[in-house]
Amino acid sequence: MNQCDIAIVGAGHGGAQAAIMLRQQKFEGSVALIGDEPELPYERPPLSKDYFAGEKSFERIMIRPEKFWAERDVTMMLGRRVVAVDAEAHRLTFEDGETLDYGTLIWATGGSPRILPCPGHDLDGVHAVRTRADVDAMMAVLDSVERVAIIGGGYIGLEAAAVLTKLGKKVVLLEALDRVLARVAGEELSRFYEAEHRAHGVDLRTGVAVDSIEGDDSHATGVRLADGEVIPAEMIIIGIGVIPAVEPLIEAGAEGGNGVLVDELCQTSLPGIYAIGDCAAHANGFADGATIRLESVQNANDQATVVAKAILGHPVPYDAVPWFWSNQYDLKLQTVGLSTGHDATVIRGDPADRSFSIVYLKQGRVIALDCVNATKDYVQGRKLVIGRASPDPEMLVNESVPLKNLT
Repeated sequence: MNQCDIAIVGAGHGGAQAAIMLRQQKFEGSVALIGDEPELPYERPPLSKDYFAGEKSFERIMIRPEKFWAERDVTMMLGRRVVAVDAEAHRLTFEDGETLDYGTLIWATGGSPRILPCPGHDLDGVHAVRTRADVDAMMAVLDSVERVAIIGGGYIGLEAAAVLTKLGKKVVLLEALDRVLARVAGEELSRFYEAEHRAHGVDLRTGVAVDSIEGDDSHATGVRLADGEVIPAEMIIIGIGVIPAVEPLIEAGAEGGNGVLVDELCQTSLPGIYAIGDCAAHANGFADGATIRLESVQNANDQATVVAKAILGHPVPYDAVPWFWSNQYDLKLQTVGLSTGHDATVIRGDPADRSFSIVYLKQGRVIALDCVNATKDYVQGRKLVIGRASPDPEMLVNESVPLKNLT
């Protein structure tokens, strides 16, 4: 294949959903879905949860079976990496030098794991959790692993810690900031999860700096902290965020930096080129109009729908409420909205009961909820966030008052 009407670069959630929506919206032209992994599109969240734990097979996390793509005439170009974009000529160049001409381009590449900038980061035994291959590599050696060091106290690190602890491994989790989840949640939720992980046996440390990764020959043997302590480990997992994979677009002249900038229809500054998902920086109404990137399945899927409709002449601006989830041990966290910039919190329920919600307020307005084993609050709280509601805090804290009554 050397040309197509629509080329989609990135075969994750966003790219797959874009192809699906184009066909659902009756687009009849040629569609190519290009991915740098050899696998058909699959769900990413289970990688640090069910799949890592061995509770779900790869077939169960595939977004669609192979025959689905064939039946919808979506050309799958897997194991191919795009290294250059010629926006004027509407041409993609692959790593092997081959090219593909396109009519419209949808960029949905997500990001690559941020590398820990210290000596030893490239030793064998140092892992990331971003692709199936990453997790398969860890699963292949788990039987010979007793001790694991996890660097990074975000959701990836915490979810991996929960899985490995359940598998009987001795886990040390290291976070440079003074609390886990510091970038995405308030202190109450951070302290709750810190206590939970410690209660399950995780040696969780905050406010620690990593000096280097120690190794014997070519394999990692431990993590040396800035104070000189060495934490022995046969496996080291790095979970310190991702870098958006947008270099070919930026080199082609697209505006951006930390992601590629897109407008309300997910169009980049380059003609005929859209960007969606983790790599797309957009002005978000639920962040008071700030330009942000959202690393979530919801965002990727919703932006894919926006792009498909825009291409087919039915533009609907992106204005979806952000939502996320995380499974750790027997705890199901559901988040709606963005808590960044909150100036007050209200807690519904008792964290000691392991079923509660944190409502985030900004100038009296509900901007987000973190709901732990509290699905009813999550479902009803969405309307508070979407409606920019300003309920009485005393009513919010009263569990006997359903949130649906406060919209």
